[in-house]
Amino acid sequence: MQIQIVCVGKLKEKYWSDGVAEYSKRLGAYARLDIRELPDEKTPDAMSPAEEEQVRVREGERILAALKPDAHVVALAIDGDAWSSEQLAAHLDRQAVYGGGAVAFIIGGSLGLSPAVLARADKKLSFGRMTYPHQLMRVLLLEQVYRAFKINRGEPYHK
Repeated sequence: MQIQIVCVGKLKEKYWSDGVAEYSKRLGAYARLDIRELPDEKTPDAMSPAEEEQVRVREGERILAALKPDAHVVALAIDGDAWSSEQLAAHLDRQAVYGGGAVAFIIGGSLGLSPAVLARADKKLSFGRMTYPHQLMRVLLLEQVYRAFKINRGEPYHK
C-alpha cells in the first residue's frame, strides 16, 4: 500500500522531526510512505478575510498539484468525521483491497484548506473539534496510520 502525506509547512523543531522519523521508520514495514512538505504562505496577524482566502487558494493549488491523480484523498478537517482507530484501520484496509492501494492524507496550513482541496477529498477526517498545530498533526496522523496497520495485522500495539 502507498500512503502519501501532503502537508503545508516545515517541521522546525527537532522533536517534531524525530517523531515523524520514528513513525516513518515503523511504517516502512507496512507501506510505502511519501511525505510531501509544501511551503506555507506568509500569514501576518492582521489579514482581511479576502487575504486569508487568497492564502488558502495558493496553498490549495500546491496541495492539488502534489496529489497523485488516482489517490483516495482524506483531508484532515475540523468539520470532518471523527473516526476511532479501528474505523481508520478498516478504511485503510478497504482502500488496500478495493481502492487501488494509494491513500493521500492532507494536512493544511494555519488557515485551513481551500474549497478546491475539500472538494477533491474523498473523505474528511477530524481529530476532534480542537485546533492543533499542523506539526503535531503530522506526528499524530503518522502514529494513527501506524496503529491502523498494527490493528489490521492483529499485531500487538493497540490497546
